[in-house]
Amino acid sequence: MKRQWSKKSFKAIQAGILGMSLLGLTACGTKEESAAPVVKDPSSLSVGEIEAKAKTEGEVNSAGMPDTWANWGETWADVTKKYNLKHTDTDISSAEEIAKFEAEKENATADIGDMGISFAPIAEKKGLTLPYKTSHWNEIPQWAKDDNGDWVVGYQGTIAFLTNKKLVKNPPKSWDDILKGNYKVTIGDVQRGAQNQMGVLAAAMAYGGSESNIKPGLDFFAKLAKQGRLSLTDAKPANIEKGEVEVAIVWDFNALNYATQINRDQFDICIPKEGSVVSGYTTIINKYAKHPYAAMATREYILSDQGQINLAKGFARPIRDVKLPKEVADKMLPKEQYNNAKPIKDPQAWEKTASTLPQLWQEEVLVNVK
Repeated sequence: MKRQWSKKSFKAIQAGILGMSLLGLTACGTKEESAAPVVKDPSSLSVGEIEAKAKTEGEVNSAGMPDTWANWGETWADVTKKYNLKHTDTDISSAEEIAKFEAEKENATADIGDMGISFAPIAEKKGLTLPYKTSHWNEIPQWAKDDNGDWVVGYQGTIAFLTNKKLVKNPPKSWDDILKGNYKVTIGDVQRGAQNQMGVLAAAMAYGGSESNIKPGLDFFAKLAKQGRLSLTDAKPANIEKGEVEVAIVWDFNALNYATQINRDQFDICIPKEGSVVSGYTTIINKYAKHPYAAMATREYILSDQGQINLAKGFARPIRDVKLPKEVADKMLPKEQYNNAKPIKDPQAWEKTASTLPQLWQEEVLVNVK
């Protein structure tokens, strides 16, 4: 499934898996096109100069930024109108974005992409990023940006519980509550999905683990598997609406979005009391972009007040501290629920751990699924 409903961002997947994605996309670079414009020092340009160049380019193409994810549709409507641009999106995962950028290179068909934060350093190391620090750079938390502007978080998410109250009488409010329940818990494909891997990390952190110690999280899900209560079904609206999902572990913005699409009153959504993990999705400007200035203008708009509000309308919490309209703020979860939710403190440790997680999940959890 692509990202019309649930963005399958692959997080720190082993090189072999990424290589397979790359092989599958090599044909993308066969079309002869003009070389990408040379942008020597993007940060030396004023916002006005970038916007003027963007209007001249007249086009911006994205990867992994479909209209229905985090309300990108409204942002694209604003960006295309503001800069008089044409826009198309290719709905793919984070791993596929990196493979696409690497395979196409000078024949790039995408200018900008949206990918999970632990994939951003991979794109940077592969030399696929064009650095650009927006005018709001100093307002971005340190954990949410690269030193040189190769990537920056546009919005953040926190792992939450989504409970169908028609199927579960006492919705869980904590990880301990889940262990005591008699319902099935959906986590999705931990071997591939960023959201799902973060679910394991969130459980680990709640029980004393960390980015370098995922064992408590694996133990938690192994217990559910042994109880016959672990579901690997995708927590997507179609499955939720059919009653195939009792409790799902998903991003808070996905939980709110899915519930609203179906029937908000039917679902309980909460951040687990013991703790959870905060992460984010980054914009990556393709080094080989055919329309680099349009991509830079897009990043600028995403981090503007209105761009951040647009994301919040899609239930994604802004990375900047912007004042949200009351009707938007009222639909978000209460701030106090996030008291024990913490961002990743050691990205390098998590990148290393995440690369081993698919195999550990197979060996320690999936073998126990009943």
